[in-house]
Amino acid sequence: MTDKKTIYLVRHGETEFNRLGIVQGSGVDSELNSTGLRQAELFHQHYNHLTFDHVYTSKLRRTYQSVERFITSPLPHTALEGLNEISWGEYEGVKSGGHWREDYFKMIDHWNNGNLEYRIPGGENPLELQARQRIALDHIMAKPNEEQVLICMHGRAMKSFLCLMTGTPLARMEDFQHHNLCLYVIEHEGGAFQVIEHNSIHHLKDLHR
Repeated sequence: MTDKKTIYLVRHGETEFNRLGIVQGSGVDSELNSTGLRQAELFHQHYNHLTFDHVYTSKLRRTYQSVERFITSPLPHTALEGLNEISWGEYEGVKSGGHWREDYFKMIDHWNNGNLEYRIPGGENPLELQARQRIALDHIMAKPNEEQVLICMHGRAMKSFLCLMTGTPLARMEDFQHHNLCLYVIEHEGGAFQVIEHNSIHHLKDLHR
């Protein structure tokens, strides 16, 4: 791994599935809605002065669209499957109420109590998610000339990715909060990662103007 790197880590902007409360996950390749596109524009306006060396996204359209303005600058772009959202199995594409709500909070209880092999039927568990994220992180960190990178990914995946970088136990994923198009800034130096900005949405203050 290269010694010094600054990572700007963002969650994708709002999709219509987000607005309607429909479960997405890695199996739903949704697009940004008008609010999400506006969030992406505001993020670009606020941070386009930064010199990024590379942009990384998942392989799902909503992450690409969220940082597309940076990619068309142009900057080198790589889509990594390891950055995809967790699979929510049989609940993907389902309205987030009823049985999903019950099973979701049951799952979170299991994970908070350290049962990280627990999964939604047909989906991934956090250990499987983080195993593929480790491959993606190693790929990103192995680039010696990329001192400042932009990464766009997904909500649950972001929680796990931040745990991976900071050495936080996966049972504490809920420590890392997120909003659509929120920003975390992480610095890597001396073999260690440090989060210096948490869940920032300052750039979205003009969203409804």
